[in-house]
Amino acid sequence: MSSPLEFLRFIDENADRFIQRLGQAVAIPSISGDGTHRQDVFKMGSWLEDQLKSLGVETKQVDLGKHTMDDQELPLPPAILGRIGHDPKKTTILVYGHYDVQPASKSDGWDTEPFELVVDSETGRLIGRGSTDDKGPIMGWLNVLEAHKALGLSLPVNMRFCFEGMEESGSEGLDDLITSEAAKGKKGWFDGVDCVCIVVNLSQSDNYWLNTRTPCLTYGLRGIKYFKVTVSGPARDLHSGAFGRMVHEPMTDLVLLMSKLVAPDGTILIPGVDDMVPGPSSEETAIYDALDYSVQDVVDAVGAPITLSEDKTTLIMGRMRFPSLSLHGIEGGVRETQHEEQARFGESARRKPWIADYKHWNYEAAKKATEAVYKKSPDLTREGGSIPVTLTFAESLGVNVLLLPMGRGDDGAHSTNEKLDRSNFIEGSKLLGTYLYAVAAATE
Repeated sequence: MSSPLEFLRFIDENADRFIQRLGQAVAIPSISGDGTHRQDVFKMGSWLEDQLKSLGVETKQVDLGKHTMDDQELPLPPAILGRIGHDPKKTTILVYGHYDVQPASKSDGWDTEPFELVVDSETGRLIGRGSTDDKGPIMGWLNVLEAHKALGLSLPVNMRFCFEGMEESGSEGLDDLITSEAAKGKKGWFDGVDCVCIVVNLSQSDNYWLNTRTPCLTYGLRGIKYFKVTVSGPARDLHSGAFGRMVHEPMTDLVLLMSKLVAPDGTILIPGVDDMVPGPSSEETAIYDALDYSVQDVVDAVGAPITLSEDKTTLIMGRMRFPSLSLHGIEGGVRETQHEEQARFGESARRKPWIADYKHWNYEAAKKATEAVYKKSPDLTREGGSIPVTLTFAESLGVNVLLLPMGRGDDGAHSTNEKLDRSNFIEGSKLLGTYLYAVAAATE
């Protein structure tokens, strides 16, 4: 399967200009989790909408209301909806992405200014906040649209777009928008959607290539549940020299509680949790066995030989399908507390798991497109985190959802020196366009 040669040539010939456009997007510090940057998020949304309009996409900004952050009420950034193509004979694909980013400053340990895209000519890395999560993938779609417009080519499918500006802060308001648009039927912007393609590189979902070698398609997400545990005792902070070994200490009790949740080898000690997930079928195990991944890849990724097993498939299933329990953000010391004799457990967030039919024509098309562009079959992966909107699209629209990563496993989204390799950006743009042609061929 291949797309028209002139489209592929156009991507190559305009690569430097496409990178410049990515630089323009990176330069807007659209940090959704920082109220002082809320206008920058709005600016990014308007910039993106203008880009879409210039490429022939009909757009609509949707007001998602307001929310409270840092004790102040702020307007939520708009969702940007778009559509191009209304041919009833063509398949209709809905594309999702987000235009907000995580906070970043050079003082965090960046080697360069995070909101100035740096093109490293030696490594081919495009370094900047949002380069891989998620402005690079969104620019990939713009590259596809521009190529077809400039060449006078009709898109092989109808396209719908849904871009949001609050993904890094919980996607507030988006679920309601999706369900309401779906309920409108033919009057809604998602009318006639046959499948969804999400090209999002997210660190919480690890939705990347497993390594730097092999592309992948992601068909499942494990889901996430966060709990906050609070243990408090005395009415005020006490000096350990004066009261140590005289009274129960909240931090000691907290550590004891945590030791009863998970063992050092990763075994979850809470009865019944592991039983909630059935074991893998032989077909599923064969998928894990075939992945281009090794124990050494894990060691290289974490920088130390600390894997819980020496068996690749066991490690993969630990990441992709079995429950895990991690402990984060333990705090103690001088704090304002109230006297309590028991621990308090509070569920602060929940994101449901999701799994798709990887034998669907949507995935078959993505596989053929990957093989055409990268000359190798993609790994078929499930991932350890969550992209909440994935399940919302699947349930609200009743269609197959595909996760098609653009970035590599070492891109460092949410971290310092976030990057997207030039080859992934350019070849990834070719992949997106080729995928559209593969979908059209698969649904003729």
